[in-house]
This record gives sequence, C-alpha cells and structure tokens, in this order.
Amino acid sequence: MSNWYLILSGIALLVLVGGLIFTLGTGRMVSTRTGEFDTQINKNTQRHPYLLNPVFLVWIIAIAAIIIYIIYLGFNYY
Repeated sequence: MSNWYLILSGIALLVLVGGLIFTLGTGRMVSTRTGEFDTQINKNTQRHPYLLNPVFLVWIIAIAAIIIYIIYLGFNYY
C-alpha cells in the first residue's frame, strides 16, 4: 500500500507542473494583448509580473506545501 502513496504523489506533482506550465502560457498570452479600457499597472507589478501575481503566488505556495508534505511522508513512512 505504501507504493500507492509514492505513485499518487508523483501523479499529483505532474498535474501541478502541467497546470503551472499551462497557467504561465496563458499569462504570457494574455499579457501580450493590449486593450483600450485597461488601467495603468503599478510599477512594482510591472517590474515583477510573475512574483506579484496572486494566481502565481497560489501556485507557488501550493507546490511548496505539497513538496513539504511529500518529504514529510517520506521521512515518516520510508
């Protein structure tokens, strides 16, 4: 049964990485569009478009939490 945890953790990690790549691609595609009704973006956000984007912050925090959980399971059960 313990091998199932490793397999499921690997699948979850693959889904997260695939979703992150898809999200980054969508973010780049949307950022290249220009619109007439858009407001000015804050200068700090312009300098760090990925770091200050809340969607990417959620991804980073979720991936970090899952990796920490996988390491925790690895130390306790293997």
